[in-house]
Amino acid sequence: MIKKYSIKELLNKGKSFINQKVLVEGWIRSFRYSIFITLNDGSTIQNLQIILSKKLDKIIMKKITIGSSIKVIGIVKESIGIKQYIELQSLDITIYESVDPKILQKSILQPKKHSLEKLREQAHLRFRTNIFSCIMRIRHHIAFCIHKYFHEHGFFYLHTPIITTLNCEGTGKMFQITTMDLKNLKNKSIDYTKDFFKCKTYLSVSGQLEAETASLGLGKVYTFGPVFRAENSNTSRHLSEFWMIEPEMAFYHLEENINLAENFLKFIIRYIIDNSMEDLIFLNQCLEKWAIKKKNYLLKKLELVLKFSFKKISYTEAIKILDQEEKKKNIKFLHPIIWGMDLQSEHEQYLVDKYFKIPVIIFDYPCGIKAFYMRINNDGKTVRAMDVLFPEIGEIIGGSQREERYDILLQRMKDTNTDKNKLWWYLDTRRFGSVPHSGFGLGFDRLVQFITGMNNIRDVIPFPRTPNNAEF
Repeated sequence: MIKKYSIKELLNKGKSFINQKVLVEGWIRSFRYSIFITLNDGSTIQNLQIILSKKLDKIIMKKITIGSSIKVIGIVKESIGIKQYIELQSLDITIYESVDPKILQKSILQPKKHSLEKLREQAHLRFRTNIFSCIMRIRHHIAFCIHKYFHEHGFFYLHTPIITTLNCEGTGKMFQITTMDLKNLKNKSIDYTKDFFKCKTYLSVSGQLEAETASLGLGKVYTFGPVFRAENSNTSRHLSEFWMIEPEMAFYHLEENINLAENFLKFIIRYIIDNSMEDLIFLNQCLEKWAIKKKNYLLKKLELVLKFSFKKISYTEAIKILDQEEKKKNIKFLHPIIWGMDLQSEHEQYLVDKYFKIPVIIFDYPCGIKAFYMRINNDGKTVRAMDVLFPEIGEIIGGSQREERYDILLQRMKDTNTDKNKLWWYLDTRRFGSVPHSGFGLGFDRLVQFITGMNNIRDVIPFPRTPNNAEF
């Protein structure tokens, strides 16, 4: 029986396959001079050249079109061309499905330049394009190495619920879930005890609170799953459905949380450089070709994250720097610099891109702009929060040391109008051997966006969900 190989396997071990008979399958990228087929199967950005037999049946020849799916049995030979080391001399070819050239002309598979916006319109086909297949392979490797990192560091993977009764952040809109016909109940009071879950429920914005309870028994846990936010935001950095990684660690103080976050991010980027260089180089070439970025920009940006320790400053220091920069350099931020304000994207990016020029971790934020579960500092004004800011992207991680003291947590819930009756179980954990503990949330899609250099987050997720867009 003839063994089947992926194109990546053949190209990686080219010498060992010379003069062997093999089977490959894939989709035709190009067909030249009625003899050369360029084949790709998605396993790599590289293509395999197929040399057709001159005796090939003319009926089969007519069915060979760009986009068609085929199976080829052939002999691996050294290539005399300069673009490839090996090629496959075809002995037998089977066409699974031929593509009508007229249909191809209307699709993004037509071999010409298409905008990323155009690719999104045919999201079901963009996996077959070079740029999107690169991004998806990198996305896979990032996800894989996240699980690898936590497994090697003694964390347990936890599946937290997608359906919830509460918003753990206390702000922002949520998608409601119901089996009731709310349209017909518009002018009546809604009795949610008649709904499926006997109460009002939503799609979750975070698995943090549930993960916290698990960490107080398992030590170190993490979640990695989809979360949902219903803000009507159409920016290049926001999605309505996205993926989050949320580790929670018992017996961790803020400093240990900060160190873990930096170590974690550097591990991921090192892993991608080591395992996805082929795809990174291709994306870098695209950015250069589009005149968006300078030569080797993407690789230099990733190496920068690895080269230096992240700059760590308090929120108060950050405000002082921004205020001084505004006065000294006559910069006018859209949002005035006042202690107690929530730092905006323009402030975060100024600190990272212009002032420090390396990733920045800001800690000890005012309690008034942070969630109820963050531990209050001794000054009574700030909480043990931290945000990791990356070049161009801004905030990529948000976390804190959690408030482990029952009475103070209860008071914070009252102060922020958080319903303690819905969160009785969360509050209750502080009565059973409570300990210092910490955690953070990493926006997975935003990390993929940073690593791939894409300007729009919609280009790093298979089927983006945004306001007015739930197609595919």
